[in-house]
Order: sequence, then C-alpha cells, then structure tokens
Amino acid sequence: MQNINNYDFAGKRAIVRVDFNVPLNEAFEITDDTRIRAAIPTLKKVLASGGALIIMSHLGRPKGPSEKLSLKHIIKRVEELLGTPVKFADDCQKADELAANLKPGEVLLLENLRFYAEEEGKPRGLAEDATDDEKKAAKAAVKESQKKFVEKLASYADCYINDAFGTAHRAHASTALIAKYFPNDKMFGYLMEGEIKAIDQVLGHPERPLTAVIGGAKVSSKIGIIEHLLDFVDNMIIGGGMVYTFKKAQGGTIGDSLVEEDQFDVALRIVEKANAKGVKLYFTSEVYATNDFDNNSEKIICPSNAIPDGWQGMDASPAAVEQFREVLMNSKTILWNGPVGVFEMPNFANGTNSIAKILAEATEKGAFTLVGGGDSVAAVTKMGFADKVSYVSTGGGAMLEYLEGIELPGIKAIRE
Repeated sequence: MQNINNYDFAGKRAIVRVDFNVPLNEAFEITDDTRIRAAIPTLKKVLASGGALIIMSHLGRPKGPSEKLSLKHIIKRVEELLGTPVKFADDCQKADELAANLKPGEVLLLENLRFYAEEEGKPRGLAEDATDDEKKAAKAAVKESQKKFVEKLASYADCYINDAFGTAHRAHASTALIAKYFPNDKMFGYLMEGEIKAIDQVLGHPERPLTAVIGGAKVSSKIGIIEHLLDFVDNMIIGGGMVYTFKKAQGGTIGDSLVEEDQFDVALRIVEKANAKGVKLYFTSEVYATNDFDNNSEKIICPSNAIPDGWQGMDASPAAVEQFREVLMNSKTILWNGPVGVFEMPNFANGTNSIAKILAEATEKGAFTLVGGGDSVAAVTKMGFADKVSYVSTGGGAMLEYLEGIELPGIKAIRE
C-alpha cells in the first residue's frame, strides 16, 4: 500500500477526495471551516512535493444541480488556506481540458459530486407509484452510468488520495469505486490516517483501564457499538436518554422519560454480557428531571430509576457527574461518543459539558482520549477543549461503523 509521505508526486496529478461538506449561511458564507482546515495538510503535501491537485467533495444532500449547494462558494476560503489560486470545473464530467492542462503546484476544484446521481449510485426522479420492475430498471441504468462517471473522474489523474473519513462508510463513486482505477497509486491522506490510527489505538493496543462513554437518546441506534465495545473495554459509562430504557427494563420507574420498550430484551442482554465479560457498567445514577420538555421548566433531582409520574429525565446530576469523574480520571484510554443529557438546551448541557472538561483533565494527566459524534465534538469545541483531548474524530457515522467492527468501503478500497 502506498503512503502519502513516501509517494513521489513530482509531475503527477493527484485527485483527492476530501470532505468539504461545510455549513453555509444565507449569504453563502462558510460558518465553520473546520473540515476544510482538516484537509489542508494533505493538499499542501501534494503541492510541496511537485504535484498538481484535483479536489473533489460533496456538499449537502442535493437532488441535482443547485446554486445553493455549489462548491464555488467555498473557493475563496480554500484559496486563502492553501495560499494559491484555485481553478473551478462547474461540471465534474467535463473537466478533461482543465485537468490535462494542470501544471505542478496548480489546483482544480470539481463541482459538488452529489449533483450527479452516479456518485451515490441511486436513481432519481422515480414516480412514487413506480413498479418494482421500473425501480429495478432505473437502478441498473444508474449503475451503468456510474461506471462511466468513475472512469471519467479517474481519467483526470495519475494517483488517488482518500482523505474523507466522514464518507468512508459509503461505497460511493468517489470514495470506493474510483480506487480500483489506481491499483498501485492510491493512499490515505493525513486526516484518514489519523482517524484510523486513533481508533486502532483504542481498539488495538490500548493502555488500560479503557473506558467508553456512550451517550445519546436511543439504545436502538447504539446497540452495535455497545455490544462490540464490550469485547474491548474495562468500563462502560452509559448516559443520555438510553439510560431510561435500561432502568425501566430492570424494573425501575422513569416517569415520562424517553423509552424504547421494544429494546428491553436488548438492554438486559447488554447488562448480562457486561457481567459475563467482567466489564463494569455505569449508568447515570441520578438525574435532573423536569415536568415539561423545555429549557426553562422547573427541575428536580431524583434517582434515574425512581422518576415521579409526569416528570422526565433530562441531564446527569452533579453527583452522577462525580461518579463518572472518578472512573474517567482512573482510566488510561477513553472513548467518548454521544451526549449524556439534552445537550441542545443550555440548562441541561452541564452533564455533557462536564464530560468534556473531565476528558481534558484526563488527557493532561496522560490518558489517550478519543472524541467522536456530533454532540460530543460540539461540546469539546464549544468548551475550548478540542486541542486538549488526544483526538477529535471528524467522521460521525463512519466512526460509529468502524467502532462496530464494520469494514468501511472507503478504507477497504485503499487497502485492497
């Protein structure tokens, strides 16, 4: 497998899949350029090594070409961060001349990949009442044209770099299929390398004790990751709305708290598996509960398995946070995915913000800390701790699937 550090880019055109799916405001201005900045080291490496760059990415979820989601809106910021002009191809399939004429040190950005149905390989514009045969025919047609789309993208370059961990779990044209056209000239970018290394450090050879903090609203969305991690961790802290499903399954009363009654058997199975594996499970033992799902509603503190009728659990209490602190400060490796309260409401964000603060302290004390998942990343960023933990993952869904032990198409395509 090629490595970005020792590959010879001199005189070559590198096509790089990045994740420039950044938020834009009404004036098409970038409101958070984190994802662009994260890919800059890879892009600069190609240019500094005498190569030319062809950058490709998606933006949003368009159903076809859209002025609002055009990548032309990000050109100025990419130019500022790279320190060089960026040419733009407003049609991915008609960039032959622009790509062929690229000189070493020059940069070309392709239009939003998802303007084309071929990128995801899903048919578009099907009538709601389409028959199975029509759906099948449409799918076959888009698959056929997808092959030409991939061939076209591959024809622009001499080598391929995947640096978009956030889309590595998708078997799309630009993330998995294109790699086959560069059997000896494909590699991971620095961001992808970093993500894989960080997760492998947690699951491969962690310093122990290893603790996972898994939060979020629903057990159903985290079953895979919880069950897989029970084979690796010493401790697992389970927080957020999931807790109430576990507590009710074990005979507790949870008032009007969020619950998935169809997951009771799963919850009990997880507890049983943890016991069998010798993994210590910690649930939010005490919570702030309210009588209304509102930021400014009255709140009381009660045990998470004894919430009064008409009340619902919203956040971990200070006592619960202290229990978490004790476990985390005695851990050598920590993985955090998911909030432990209704983080989007400021009055119920304390538990989640406290976890961010504890992880920063644990990192300073020498622990390896990996944070992933939208709300967890938002919490460490908002609290100013993003550079005070060991690694912040950019790939939400991709990280979850990788932690579940699923082989991601974007990673497999490079390693093959």
